[in-house]
Amino acid sequence: MDTATGYKHPEELPGGGQASKRFEMTESKWLVRFIFLESVAGVPGMVGGMLRHLHSLRRMKRDNGWIETLIEESFNERMHLLTFLKLHTPGIFMRTMILGAQGVFFNGFFICYLLSPRTCHRFVGYLEEEAVRTYTRAICDLDAGKLPLWNSGRVQAPEIAIGYWNMPEGKRGMREPLMYIRADEAKHIEVNHTLGNLDQNTDPNPFASVFKDESKPHPSKNLEGSKGEGWAREEAL
Repeated sequence: MDTATGYKHPEELPGGGQASKRFEMTESKWLVRFIFLESVAGVPGMVGGMLRHLHSLRRMKRDNGWIETLIEESFNERMHLLTFLKLHTPGIFMRTMILGAQGVFFNGFFICYLLSPRTCHRFVGYLEEEAVRTYTRAICDLDAGKLPLWNSGRVQAPEIAIGYWNMPEGKRGMREPLMYIRADEAKHIEVNHTLGNLDQNTDPNPFASVFKDESKPHPSKNLEGSKGEGWAREEAL
């Protein structure tokens, strides 16, 4: 993935120095990275939701709330992708790479989810951790003035992003959508690591559950009280 998107962040040296400026990221390089990342990240939730949907139909039993959360996750990733597509149009090479990556990843993830859903959720949690690191580095570059086009204010958040995250007036530059998207990815880390800790066949989805004891911390759809490493099964249930 790094090779396909031309991504290699400069190595940081002790004291804040950098080993080389050869691989400094530009605005267009970041957008290519984001588009490739989101085109892949939107696959797991749809595959997991689809397989659990079919499983529920075969067993003629409820799924305990897993399907909704997984489909919501895939929709959220697709909105990330659509946001970046308003800022950059991939060329034929990039589209071919995405097509190939999606074909391989979809089928591979499909088979893996049939064999071990728990492993797949753990893998997605790690994938989302990489996404958070990517957006954090982009935000740091933006704050450091290394992305002049975005710093100048000439590039604003697309309308699709403004509507989706209900972005307030005066907070619609390029930094804001990156912050919203990073927060989404951080939540996906928590959700997938938590789902990976649960019994895949019997446990309810705690992010779609109603808890009777509100005095104790518990998983929720909000960012408040989130656990990056996920909730242990004893805590989530």
